[in-house]
Amino acid sequence: MFSMNRLSTSKRAQIVGMMSEGNSLRAITRMTGASINTVTKLLVDIGTACAAFHDQHVRNLQTTRVECDEVWTFCYARRQNVPEEKKGAFGYGDVWTWVGMDADSKLVVNWMVGRRDAETALPFMHDLASRLENRVQLTTDGLHAYLTATDAAFGTDIDFARLIKVYGSDPNAERRYAPPVCISSRTEIVSGDPNPRHISTSYIERQNLTMRMSMRRFTRLTNGHSKKIQNHGHALAIHYVYYNFGRKQTVLKGTPAMAAGLADRVWSLEDIVGLLDVAEKGVAA
Repeated sequence: MFSMNRLSTSKRAQIVGMMSEGNSLRAITRMTGASINTVTKLLVDIGTACAAFHDQHVRNLQTTRVECDEVWTFCYARRQNVPEEKKGAFGYGDVWTWVGMDADSKLVVNWMVGRRDAETALPFMHDLASRLENRVQLTTDGLHAYLTATDAAFGTDIDFARLIKVYGSDPNAERRYAPPVCISSRTEIVSGDPNPRHISTSYIERQNLTMRMSMRRFTRLTNGHSKKIQNHGHALAIHYVYYNFGRKQTVLKGTPAMAAGLADRVWSLEDIVGLLDVAEKGVAA
């Protein structure tokens, strides 16, 4: 087994790459020979460094179109299996990841882990607003919590519309495995003058699929879910920094960060691992 103190940069990069491609921590230990404690510590350390980097550098964006959505998963156990003494406590049962995305550059502007309620919507929208330089056109789904949160964060300085979808179920599908079917949709202008052609959540919904495919923690009907909410957050930070800075997209001919003017090249996994050294120097300073 490798200890954390003896892990080379290339070995760390290999492990982070496996995390970014959807492997569970146990699978990574089997493939690399590193101990579970070493892999978990690297998850925490790199995740913390990625979150700090994103918070500091993904700002002052010249974005004009933003899409927002929430992604469900569960932590520790499914809601119906959470022990009685832990019911109602955050991090046990249903967990939602709120995501804001630049529809043009495909950059993930911000994310937040919480419940699907106004208490999470408010800080999420304030954080989104703090990263934008321009007036933007915003599209969300029909969740009511967006209305108050967006008004509090942006006031009248936004062109805001909601895309409200009505879902049903396919009677010919196995209900346990089939996703809900969208049977109708309508748009609702909330404020400003949004362009009807750009009232869409297609890009953020596709990004949510990318996240589900890139992280074992979001795979449905498995035991690969997050067991600790803190580690769930660290995994998200690694995923989004890799997605923004290290994952080249053919349509963009680069990464979302390059399209948004935040980077001039595709980051390697070693670059992402290097954020850990930057964070350590910052603490030392």
